[in-house]
This record gives sequence, C-alpha cells and structure tokens, in this order.
Amino acid sequence: MRLSIRHITRYRFDEPVRGIVQSQKLWPASCDNQRILSWEVTSHGGQTGAEFTDGAGDVIRLATWRGPLTELTVEVTGEVETTDLFGVLRGHRERVPPSAYLRDTRQVEADAALKALSAVALKGMEGASALDRAHALSRAVSGAIAYKPGETKPHTTASEALSGGVGVCQDHAHALISIAHVAEMPARYVTGYLQASEDGFPHEASHAWAEIWVPELGWVGFDAANECCPDERYVRLGSGYDALDAAPIRGLVQGAAPEEHLEVEVMVNAVQSGQQQQQ
Repeated sequence: MRLSIRHITRYRFDEPVRGIVQSQKLWPASCDNQRILSWEVTSHGGQTGAEFTDGAGDVIRLATWRGPLTELTVEVTGEVETTDLFGVLRGHRERVPPSAYLRDTRQVEADAALKALSAVALKGMEGASALDRAHALSRAVSGAIAYKPGETKPHTTASEALSGGVGVCQDHAHALISIAHVAEMPARYVTGYLQASEDGFPHEASHAWAEIWVPELGWVGFDAANECCPDERYVRLGSGYDALDAAPIRGLVQGAAPEEHLEVEVMVNAVQSGQQQQQ
C-alpha cells in the first residue's frame, strides 16, 4: 500500500513567549515494513539544528524559534510504501538491546491489578511460545480497557486506565507494556500513523501501539486498541519507553510559560488500485 501523510501541529500561546526549543522525532525509518518515498519536516519560522540517530534507530532533530511569538507550526508531509509483515518489524537498524525495554516508567509501572491481569492472561501457558504469550497479553488488554476517547489524559498511567476500564490507543499501549514487563518480556511504545478502513474498529490517524520482543522473530507490534497486529495500513514513526519518551515532539518554552493551546491535524491518504481514500 502507498500512503500519503500530512501531519500539522500548531501551538498557540495566550501571551508572547521568548522562545521555543523542540526535540523532534518525526522521521520514519526505512525498513522491510516500509519504504520512504519522500518525507519533509518543516518548522515554520524556526531554525533547525543538530540531527542524529539514536540507539533505537530513530532520527531526532532540534529546532528553535526566537520570540516574541504567540504561535508556531510544524508540518510533516511524505509518502510511504508499506508491506504487511504480520506485525514483525524487519530490517530496522538499532543498537539498543531488547533487555533495555524491561525498564519501567511512571506511566507503565504495574500495580497489583496489572500484575493480576498479566497472570490471568498467561494462566496455563507455561509451555507456550513467546509469540502466543504476547498475543494472550494483547487480548487481555483489549478485553480489560474499552476504547473510549475523552476519558483519559496524556498523563494517565496504565494502572489508572485499567482501573477506569476505558481509554485510547495510548492507554492500551501503556497497559500492554506494563503487563509484558510483569511477564519479563521486553516491550516498548511505538508512535505512527494509521490509515482508517471501514471494519468496525475505532481508528486514529495519529496512532500508537506496543512492540513486544519475541526471541524467534524480534520485535512484533500489537495494537490492542484495534485488536490486531500492524499491517500495511500502519506507518511506524518512532519508539520509546512510554508515550513521553516516544513523543514525536518534545518542547521547552523559554521564559514564563503562558497558557498553551495545541491543535493537531493528521491526514492519511491511501492510494490503492488507482483510487485514493482519505482519512
């Protein structure tokens, strides 16, 4: 599948700020699952600085804006050719060992309820393969947290989402990472894009899911929010320990920080069999 993506992030401030510094993780890596045909990140009115590839294989670039300013826009445009590899991440270059992703953070730290969910999901599976165990964990999260936008916040933890029983893709990913860690399986948070289809499942064009390390296969993606593994509809952007660590944009406001208003617009167009479908 060939996907065309336009991702616009706008920040507005009630009062002028002296400046902004951003760390941008907005470049998808070329691998067997996806081939980058074109990609451009524009920091309107800003200056771009150092750029490097981190140990997880993600490109990170710094951008700065000098004030006073009351708004700024970051725009991403590109085309990606995707291939369905049944959720298995192949050909992705990275240096961080899988064991590093057994690390807990505040958002994925397991409480008693998450530990119990992990245990119930894997009950009777002592001799099962790592892949079957990972699928069982993903199904457990899908069943325990119903997809319902507007009920959780960006800072909501996995334990809070499980307690409330509702959440969005971020909450499903955090919960899956948490219970995978309980089962001593490395797991990480992944950001990206999803082209919607009319299959009855909820979708968000700007999306997130989890990857679990399966020794015989490597990293395998699990989208518990949509009860599937990433396929040709998905574009993988970057990864991290949790949503904060994997965030496509992280910023610092110079001077007293006024009220901030964030607007995000994502459009994913799929070109398939001569037809173009828009999300």
